[in-house]
Amino acid sequence: MWIHKNKPIDSIEDMPKDAIGFVYEITNTEDGTKYIGKKILTSHRTLPPLKGKKRKRKVIKESNWKTYYGSNDVIKDLVKSGKSDIFDREILEYAYSKVQLTYLETKYQFLREVLEKDEYLNINILGKFFKGKV
Repeated sequence: MWIHKNKPIDSIEDMPKDAIGFVYEITNTEDGTKYIGKKILTSHRTLPPLKGKKRKRKVIKESNWKTYYGSNDVIKDLVKSGKSDIFDREILEYAYSKVQLTYLETKYQFLREVLEKDEYLNINILGKFFKGKV
């Protein structure tokens, strides 16, 4: 379950109407390690036209945000082994555009010094700044 300002978030209706995604922090309650990332709430796909039609179909589908635990391999391995209950998932801030989402993720990563502190599992920021090289 996701938490935002001490309130549980169970469905997309619990979020601001115009939000397209959010920046999150996942904390391992056993060892205190953390990870900051971003998640988009929906995906947009263009499908081929139906038989006999010419117009392509556009489909909007809710993403897997409810069961998402980040892209970090350490966290993904623990979740696969059935230890998802050791993580606290907190929504730090909602974003209303893709540009804002990337900006907010980067902002939180720099403010919390994820590349400089050992408690964070992030290994890079934007694929340009890497842990151990800053």
